[in-house]
Amino acid sequence: MTSTERPAEDPSRPYRIEPDTRHSPQIGALLEMLAYARLTTLQAVQGLSVEQLDATPPGFRNSIGMLLAHIAAVDRVYHWLSFGGRDPFTESIPEFDPYRSGLTMGAEGEPVRGRPLAWYLDELETSRGHTLATLAQRDDAWLASRLSVPGFDFPNHHWAWFHVMEDEVSHRGQIRLLRNIVAPKPAATAE
Repeated sequence: MTSTERPAEDPSRPYRIEPDTRHSPQIGALLEMLAYARLTTLQAVQGLSVEQLDATPPGFRNSIGMLLAHIAAVDRVYHWLSFGGRDPFTESIPEFDPYRSGLTMGAEGEPVRGRPLAWYLDELETSRGHTLATLAQRDDAWLASRLSVPGFDFPNHHWAWFHVMEDEVSHRGQIRLLRNIVAPKPAATAE
């Protein structure tokens, strides 16, 4: 299942959480919610140019592109925390270094800029594809169990992936606000 997979014959499908029998009930519901959050994020950035993705209007700290890089990086952080029992904040994980700038919104490393929308969409799809494939191999007992990361072992896996989803939804709201500034819809003209 990809992050945007929805049956074409039913346009109302994205508006229902209906896990299928391939997954345990809680995992199935979580997969559906993650897919819906991603669908709406993708809708919010559709058609944006490099200039629009890079724009940081006065009064804002981040561009739409930086927020997209952050969403993908958060997914990747939780791969290590939840699936691998490792903490990229406290241990050296060289494979994570290219995503550190996205995670920290440019505070560490070079800010993400000058990339076309296709680059961000690929980052989002690659990261979420790993998330969905790995979660599909887990069950509800695992989802309810605690993370095994030293110093970060108080949350359970369900909370971790709920947090990934809530972070994306929060930033999608920022993206929509920024889009209204950097790519406003033309005003309707009277005929």
